[in-house]
Amino acid sequence: MGLKWWWVLALSLVCGLWSGTSSAARLVPQQSSPPAASDIPDKQAGTAAPAPEKAPDQSAPHAAPHKPSHPKPSTAPKSTGTHTPAKKTPAAAKRHRPMSPRVRRIRQAFVASTTLRPMAQQLIQDRSPAGYAGVEAYARAHSKEDAGALAWLVVGYAHFLDHDYAKAVDPLNRAKPLAGDLGDYVAYHLGTCYLQTGRQAEGLAALANFDATYPDSLLIRDAHLSYANALITEGRAAEAAELLEKDRLPARSDIELAIGRAYAALGQHVKAADALANVYYNMPTAPEADAAYAELKKLPSMPSATPAQRKTRADLLMKAKRYNDAADEYRDLASHATPESRPAAELALADALHRGGRNREAKAELTTLPGATPDQNAQRLYILGEVAWASDENAAFYHSVDELRELAPTSTWLEQALISVANLHLVHHEYEQSLDAFRELQQRFPNGSRASYAHWKTAWLTLRMGKNDEAKKLFDEQIAMYPGANETSAALYWRARLAEEDNQPAMARAYYQKLSDRFRNYYYAELGRQRLQKLPQAVDPPGEHPLLERIPPLEHAEKVTLSELPTDDLHLQKAELLGNGGLIDFAVRELQAAASADGGNWGPAQTAQLYTDTGHYDRAIEVMKHSVPSYFAVEIPTLPRAYWDALFPRPYWADLKRFSVANGLDPYLVASLIRQESEFNPLAVSRANAVGLMQLLPKTGKVVAHQVELRGYNPTQLFTPAVNLQLGTRYFRGMVDKFGGSFEQALAAYNAGSDRVEDWMGQGQYRDAPEFVESIPFTETREYVQAIMRNTAVYKQLYGAP
Repeated sequence: MGLKWWWVLALSLVCGLWSGTSSAARLVPQQSSPPAASDIPDKQAGTAAPAPEKAPDQSAPHAAPHKPSHPKPSTAPKSTGTHTPAKKTPAAAKRHRPMSPRVRRIRQAFVASTTLRPMAQQLIQDRSPAGYAGVEAYARAHSKEDAGALAWLVVGYAHFLDHDYAKAVDPLNRAKPLAGDLGDYVAYHLGTCYLQTGRQAEGLAALANFDATYPDSLLIRDAHLSYANALITEGRAAEAAELLEKDRLPARSDIELAIGRAYAALGQHVKAADALANVYYNMPTAPEADAAYAELKKLPSMPSATPAQRKTRADLLMKAKRYNDAADEYRDLASHATPESRPAAELALADALHRGGRNREAKAELTTLPGATPDQNAQRLYILGEVAWASDENAAFYHSVDELRELAPTSTWLEQALISVANLHLVHHEYEQSLDAFRELQQRFPNGSRASYAHWKTAWLTLRMGKNDEAKKLFDEQIAMYPGANETSAALYWRARLAEEDNQPAMARAYYQKLSDRFRNYYYAELGRQRLQKLPQAVDPPGEHPLLERIPPLEHAEKVTLSELPTDDLHLQKAELLGNGGLIDFAVRELQAAASADGGNWGPAQTAQLYTDTGHYDRAIEVMKHSVPSYFAVEIPTLPRAYWDALFPRPYWADLKRFSVANGLDPYLVASLIRQESEFNPLAVSRANAVGLMQLLPKTGKVVAHQVELRGYNPTQLFTPAVNLQLGTRYFRGMVDKFGGSFEQALAAYNAGSDRVEDWMGQGQYRDAPEFVESIPFTETREYVQAIMRNTAVYKQLYGAP
């Protein structure tokens, strides 16, 4: 099935709007994000994401203009994944039906409202007085058209987002007469605004029979929820409970809270407790979780939580990285645990405390662990080691690993600890010890998840120590033992480099060719093609390099052809019209519904196009990354051009190119840097307060603004793309100059800081930039540099000369 249904899951990851269900819907619930997404089933199992391409984490510090905290080198990258082309579906007859009057009308409204889009987007984003005035003026100028109704809906919804429900009523009422097939959006928001302003009768009237009036609406459950809440307020809890019972699956936190309140009002306390506990324990990160707990406490006899409920809540908080909250729950769990279950709870508590930065408390929890199993004792030693690592107590860390070797030599906890040992030695330039740890890891756990990575690091460090003959054997071993792993691309490249140094051009050519064919747009594949062009022509006899035959072809690399859009689908047309109104989340939901019903493979491209057309380039990129995770392993013609345009966009191109050229930079390199830093989101802000497209710190922006004589600079200008590009390109040019024109070193400094790069440069001689890059001890920084250089090459393939 491949890409055919992958995109639906992708949208859930990007938008947080997924509402697919499972056989255990109550235990794997959907937390509310009102209005919630429609209930569209997931018909596709996902495939593993391949080589590392990290989405920029806008909550994480981007080390460039600032010095990052000392990062712990991460573990091995994931193995190479695959993608599957979508299968065409026999929907031709349906797609060629005559356009219905409803579809024709909404299509005409879409064309007529094109000029509304930019001002509507600005209003929804900023909700400034000028934004309101502009869209209202448009609405009045088009008062007798469907486009005007859309504009009034936008104004009303903007007030709705501002929680100014009273002001939303008038524009929503103005939208009603010509709302057409957007009537469900008008009615739902109008009814909800009436209820929020105490106009109960009008609110109930607006939402009554919503599902009968709008049977195809994606807002039916939301309308039922608003209506039910009003019924509860009116003392009609029985009607509310009856209505909401029909909407309980897939579970939503807001609906569960409402039905819990309804049953509580009816005196059905067991049912109320069941619904409220479902929110509090199974959806602890939902906005309604605290309210659900408050309602639970109001019940005459609040039922005691079961150990399973406590553990579920704690585990979900841990998964959401709410470590301090998770620690509180694990502590409560441990205090109520049986002697048999207490060690597991105490270990989870210690882990949460450690991850929350409370290492002293974590260590105290693990002083003793009575009743622990051998595996639990191994986990105890592992966490103690991690606590020691985080506290810079290296001797204690190594001691805990030594104890692990004796206590649990085959434990997964030792496997994880050995990665930490190897990386700690690596960042301290203790290469012999690091090599020994990587070798031990691979030999103890040859089939483990980190085995390929550990073997590769062993081979690489051997090469860096000048032991070329031994490195050749290890590179060959890498290819033979882990032919489908991500590290194979590096092994092929460096084995070919050594063949060149041994004056074996035929062998080098064979290895570079295999690298180019199998790992098409990987970092090392592009480097291999560059070296291929310089090699003398030679053809190896068949079977000359049988090792290369072990490398499996990329699975499911057939060419993908997009299916036709169902132009008569009402949900699709509504999506396009809602997009003109800047109502992007609603538009995406409509697209989900259309694609799910149609069964074609056009969903990802159409969704990405919607995001691109509305300036949400980051969301478009994420949709396509999740839809085709192994895109950089295939040739450009394999995927539709729409995929590549979404994955490698060129927004703000005139300014980007102008400032890049002015600073002697390749515009595609700058575009790749921005893609890695912010995915072209001009409003991106990191946890370290780095801002905008190129993630500049305000203090850095101030310094560079002075250099370029930018008058009247203030930090908010970093959100303006042109200003950010002007200052960012100048700053990066300074980095390039500082490192003698090396773009790789400048990129490493942008990510990890100049001091670290200078330190790494002092660790012996490097053949060239690729050897320096592969030697970067921080996995995050190494992959960052490789991804940007790789993506620069892809941009050039796609667009030619900038």
